[in-house]
Amino acid sequence: MAEKGQIYKIHSDFYYVNSNGNNFECKLREVLKKQKQTIVVGDYVEFENGAIENVLPKHNYIPRPNVANIDQIIIISAVKEPELDFKQLNRYICFAKYYNIPAKLCFNKSDLSSDDSTIEKVFQIYEPLGYDIVFTSAKKNDGIEEFKEILENKISVFCGNSGVGKSSLINAINPELNLRTKSVSEKTERGTHTTRHCEIVKVTENTKIVDTPGFSNLKFDFLMPADVGNLFDEIKQYKGYCKFADCLHETETGCAVIQNIENIDISRYESYLAFTNEAKEYKERVKYTGTKRARETNFKTKHDKIAVKISTKKRESARNTTKQKFNKDIHEG
Repeated sequence: MAEKGQIYKIHSDFYYVNSNGNNFECKLREVLKKQKQTIVVGDYVEFENGAIENVLPKHNYIPRPNVANIDQIIIISAVKEPELDFKQLNRYICFAKYYNIPAKLCFNKSDLSSDDSTIEKVFQIYEPLGYDIVFTSAKKNDGIEEFKEILENKISVFCGNSGVGKSSLINAINPELNLRTKSVSEKTERGTHTTRHCEIVKVTENTKIVDTPGFSNLKFDFLMPADVGNLFDEIKQYKGYCKFADCLHETETGCAVIQNIENIDISRYESYLAFTNEAKEYKERVKYTGTKRARETNFKTKHDKIAVKISTKKRESARNTTKQKFNKDIHEG
């Protein structure tokens, strides 16, 4: 009889599954390989005799890092070494918002901050937006208990650049794990990758963390410019009051966002403009070469499946073609 478990690691063609506290090394059935399903760490599966028989539907999924069925994203930044990059932080926050997964903010290496200005700026920007914020120092064990609390009873994915101390924080929670860490390069002020693949790590009895490779190449080159504003709550609240429905809140006349710009932090607005420019590149790219779904903006739902609505002009063209073929068949008959 098939058991149910969760994939906690994938290496080569092997899938490592945890079921009721026991770990199993499995391989995919050939039929699943032919179906070319996207199978990632975090997927729940049914398996028997070391073979995965079925992959259960995902509750949620994010492609970078490639993981499914998580409870929250913990965005980890460093106060120093490397310097706190607000645009990159906003990038991760918008990324979590796009995939509709709760995010919490952790700022590590707080012991390296010589003053409180950075801490004050963080609270000033992100506390009004409703984000839980915790400052930690894995080196001095500061804020670790508070950090543990936000992870309790959840599967969390750590999101952040290399060198911010993701592995060090996990080691601070449970030193027995002894995950590999490396220091930040003095020359580049950037961290080096210590994690090579996604893996769900059991940190405490009730806490699991997805240890992921660091990354910094996330771009919003997969959505339309008009959708970027929905990822910023402080911008979204003014969208409906703009003079033009397609306003991108840049230099347009009658833009409610620009009229209320003093209520938006400058680093957040600059991030919005940068992400919108990335989306513009995507829009230009798919204008002539994109898929039908990328070009079409209207969709319909039928039997729980999304389909592109065919325009009236295209429908009429299709009907005319059918009529011509029908008349030709009658004539020839």
